[in-house]
Formats: sequence, structure tokens, C-alpha cells
Amino acid sequence: MTTLFRKGLIGMVLACTTALPAMSKDISWIYCGDAIDPVHEKAIKDWDAKNPDFKIAVEVVGWEQCQDKATTLAAAGSPAGIAYVGSRTLKEFAQNDMIVPVPMTDAEKASYYPGIVNTVTSGGTQWGVPIAFSTKALYWNKDLFKQAGLDPEKPPTTWAEEIEDAKIIKEKTGIPGYGLSAKTFDNTMHQFLHWVYTNNGQVVDADGNIKLDSPQVLAALQAYKDITPYSEEGPTAYEQNEVRAIFLDGKVAMIQAAVGAAFRLKETKINWGVTDLPLGPDAKGKGTLLITDSLAVFKGSGVEDKAVEFAKFITSPEVQEAYEGGGKAGLTPLRPSPAVDKMVAESPYWKPFIDGIASGGPEPLFTDYKGFQNVMIEMVQSVVTGKAEPEAALKKAAADLEQYK
Repeated sequence: MTTLFRKGLIGMVLACTTALPAMSKDISWIYCGDAIDPVHEKAIKDWDAKNPDFKIAVEVVGWEQCQDKATTLAAAGSPAGIAYVGSRTLKEFAQNDMIVPVPMTDAEKASYYPGIVNTVTSGGTQWGVPIAFSTKALYWNKDLFKQAGLDPEKPPTTWAEEIEDAKIIKEKTGIPGYGLSAKTFDNTMHQFLHWVYTNNGQVVDADGNIKLDSPQVLAALQAYKDITPYSEEGPTAYEQNEVRAIFLDGKVAMIQAAVGAAFRLKETKINWGVTDLPLGPDAKGKGTLLITDSLAVFKGSGVEDKAVEFAKFITSPEVQEAYEGGGKAGLTPLRPSPAVDKMVAESPYWKPFIDGIASGGPEPLFTDYKGFQNVMIEMVQSVVTGKAEPEAALKKAAADLEQYK
């Protein structure tokens, strides 16, 4: 091949190359669920149109496998760009150098309800962007209250009243007064943390120090022991959705549950109400556990900066408000807004789920979340089954948590 011919061929190749449109870079998104939400589908199209050099490539994965897939890909060195994760896992991902920080401006932080940014913060750094949020409130069966001789329009406001009402209902009607979740399941820990945060308690402080062994948490564990005799038989066999099913069947008088229970109750004949979670003796205000899911941006995808940009776009107030659907999605809103005010005005049962946020606490972040979870479940189960007294169980759990902080 002559030099002239080679030069001509190279020239043609370069000409063809420059004539072709640039290939867009994929930002893969592991999306949990059965299908892409229509709101997200539209937002992705809008973002792609404004960012022609990048394309969001969504992979829908079922809830049970979703997070495991994101973890497996990252560990194998072929991470997704973004994945939907439980915020509780962010510290573990960060400690293992699998994700990148997603720092927020002061204005971004201020746009959320109080405490929500703490659910994605470890060591002063934000490691994800909240995309879904849940709080709890107390539901009560007014007819069962009336059958027991209690005022059906007066739910308990304190732990002492809650335990006493549960006792009276169980003794007068034979029906459990309270639905207690103590199965070997993650929401057993969640349910207990609602009691911790309605008594001004902590599991860890902002510096990662274990604060479980405190008078406030001990009081919560003692209250668990005190209400157990008036709960459903064998609470270690039930997780929160199973307890909710018993309540929907009219076979338990009180439960703490998310707003989704209200949607289901509207389809029943139960005469029900929903109110703030009862408070412990050291409460400083209304409380609840603040549980979020978030978008984590994985390290090593090659598109980290753009993935951070997209994660903030897809969770921006306008998109998020549409995704939450004015409460129709069963998600507690992440941010205050006129739309939230309208939602509460039209459906007052939303009020306790919003009011508890300001004094609520985050789901604690640990380097081994499952280890933390198992310690908490073991503690609760040992008390409700009578295998351990609250003080001993609490001290053991606090010591066991040190290895996971």
C-alpha cells in the first residue's frame, strides 16, 4: 500500500468518523419495583433531551433482589451509575469505597423537612439523595374502644395511657389491645425505634457514638415488656404487615403503621381513627422514625458527576411532588409545600404523619447494617419472650453494637 493511498484512506476514515454523531454515554439506573413510575419515565425523557451526550439506561429489578444486585455489581467492579437503596446502607457502601458523596447546598438541605437529610448523612457528608420517605402514626379501632368502655374518640397520647387502654381492651373484650411486631424481620427494629424517638432517645449520636444504653431507651424497652401481655399472642411470629392485616380484620385494637393502612381501612367497615404516636415520659415533642430510601451514585462507573446531577434532578421538588402524587403513592412527602398543605386539608388523616417529622429521628447508619439490625431484633425478642429483663438486654445490645459503628 503506497504512502499516498494510506494517507487517503486515513483521511476518509477520519472524515467518516467526524461525520458520525457522538455516541451517548449510558448512566445505568437500577430501579426497584415492577415497572418505572410514569412520572419518572417522563422526567427521564426530559433529562435525556436536555443532555444528548448521556442517556439514562433503566434496569427494573424486583424489590427483593434490587439492592443485592447493586451491591454485587459494585463488588465485581462493574457498578451501576445509580441505584435505589435503603438509606440505612449508605454508610456501609461509603466505608467500602463503593459510592461517591452527593453533597447538598444549604438551600437543598433547607428544602426538606427537618431530620430527613440526616438519614443520608454520615461523618458530615451526604451519601445519597432521598427519593422515598415513610413515617408512622397510631391507628385505633373505635368500636373496640367503645366495647371496652373507653371513649372511642379519645385515643392514648402517652405510653402509660396506651398500655392501660390495651390492658382494659384485652380484659374486657378478649381482643388484643395492641399489635406488637417482634418477628425476625427488619421492621421489628423499625417498630421499636418509633418508641425510642417518641421518648427523646438515641441509638447513635452525630459522631457515631453508641447511645443505646440510656434511661430513654430503657424506658422504651420496659414499655415493650409492659404492653406485651395485652398484645396478640406470640408476637415473635408477626411482622408489621401481618399485624396490620389483623387490625384490618378487626382483631386488634391499636397498631402503629404508615399511611398505607389508611388507604386500606377506607375499604373496610371498621370505625377507625389515626393520631400521633403516644409519647414517653422524656419526650420533647412528637416523634417518629424517619425512614428514607435514596439514590446512591456508585464509584467507578465513569459518569459519576453526571449521575449526581441526574439524581438531584429526578428528586427535585417538581418531579418529587408529582411522584408522591399528593399522597396517592402512600409516601410521606419529603418537603413542605402548598401541595402538602392542600393534601392535609383534603385528607386530615395525613396530619399525624407530617406532624411527627420535626421531632423524629433517622434510621441509624452503621458499617454493617444487618449486624445492627440483628442485635436490635434479638434485644426486642429477648424482652417480649421473657428471656431477659430490659436493663440486661439493653446493656448487652449496646455492647454488641460497638463492633458495627
